[in-house]
Amino acid sequence: MKTENAGMDENSRVLFICRHNAGRSQIAEALLKKMTGGNVAVESAGFSPASAVNRLVAAVMLEEGIDLSEKKPQSVFELFKQGRTYSHVITVCDDSESDCPIYPGIARRLHHPFPDPAQVEGSEEEKLARVREIRDLIKQWLEQQVSE
Repeated sequence: MKTENAGMDENSRVLFICRHNAGRSQIAEALLKKMTGGNVAVESAGFSPASAVNRLVAAVMLEEGIDLSEKKPQSVFELFKQGRTYSHVITVCDDSESDCPIYPGIARRLHHPFPDPAQVEGSEEEKLARVREIRDLIKQWLEQQVSE
């Protein structure tokens, strides 16, 4: 599903959401921070946060110069309880996931599904290759959003 341009600028506050905040939303958060030089406030969260970032995701992000090994997944509900608001809320759950969370409040809502890194199969190298593809899909989509 193609979304319209996100219309992000230095005043934007962006929240990426996926189910466990261990893969896609972590990738998107880290890449957008890097692309914008930290000039856009970016966070990510999940409906049911995992205990850690997916190890395959951490490995392929390290290839981008981004260390997610100490990054902790966080809860959408905790962010809401803290009163955090966002100008852009972007869900990155696959369309087949019925429990992709929503975030309340006034925000520009976008949905752009990406495959779940936790679902890749095969040998270790095949899994890493597939997670690289997912990372690159997210990166390509974000580059379009930032450049337009």
